[in-house]
Order: sequence, then C-alpha cells, then structure tokens
Amino acid sequence: MKPKIEVPSLDKLSKKSQNFLTSMQKTMGKIPNMYAITGYSENALQSYLSFSNRKSSLSSADKEIINLLVSQLNNCDYCIAAHIGKAKANAGFTDQQITSIRKCEFSDAKQKALGAFIKEVVENKGTVKPETLEQFFNVGYTNENLVDAVLLVADRIFTNYLHAVTDMPIDFPEVPKI
Repeated sequence: MKPKIEVPSLDKLSKKSQNFLTSMQKTMGKIPNMYAITGYSENALQSYLSFSNRKSSLSSADKEIINLLVSQLNNCDYCIAAHIGKAKANAGFTDQQITSIRKCEFSDAKQKALGAFIKEVVENKGTVKPETLEQFFNVGYTNENLVDAVLLVADRIFTNYLHAVTDMPIDFPEVPKI
C-alpha cells in the first residue's frame, strides 16, 4: 500500500503558495486539489500556473480535445473530470461529443487528424507515423500548432502523473465510464 499524500490545507503550505492559491480561490471559487497538491512546492506551483496559462495557437476546442484525449489515454479520471467542464464551457462540446473525444472517434476530418496525432504521440512516446503527421498538416495544422499540441500533451502528462502518484480525491463531478 502506498503512503497517502494528503491534500494540504493552506496553513500547511508556504506563504507564496498560499498567496497563489488564495488568488485562485477568489477567481474559481475553490482551490482544486491538483493545485493544492502542487502547492507543496511553491516553485512548481508558480511554474505550473505560468505554464498552464500560456498563449497557444490552438483553438479552445483543439485544446480540450487534447486535454480529454491525453487524460483518457493515461486513465486519469481527475483530469477527465476537470476538463469535461472546461470542454463544455470553453469549447461548447456536448456530453455526446465529449464521449466521442474520449474514444478518439471523430466525424470532423480536422478533429480526426488531431486525435490520431495526439493518440500516437501519447501511446508511442512521441513517435508518430509519417502518414499521421502528413494528415495533420493536410487538414490545415501548422508547425506552430504541432509544437503547441505537443506542449499541451506535456502539460497533461504532468497533471495525469501527479494524480496517479498522489491518488488525490477528485473534486469535480464524477466521470462517466466509457
């Protein structure tokens, strides 16, 4: 049995982490467990907040497709739960579309190419078949989009793995199984 990593209360964290998280609580109305756990390291929290709030050449829909698909492929119910709400709010996805994304099933050619690309990146640790890459570019994605997509995969891998290591409680609505 692995040791339990507790979600810290603010008073268990450094002043710097407390300040970041208090600001987040004012904006979001809560401090998600992922950020509280990350707050054990004020440097990681500061770096992650800056990293996760960066600009991107990808659309909101593309970003949420990547967030959901990477989290599904890594079996991270925490991040799936967190991004279901974002996929609805930021990209306008329906429950049915979210289920299709998680299954990597797309009717739209551009989304299908993005899904295939991301799936191969995750499953093959960055190795992508030439034809998958060609299709990614053929539907209109650019070199800038490719770099931003891989960077977003890295972002999700951090949170997916942190959840796997800590097994923090999920503080978002329950994730439907697929």
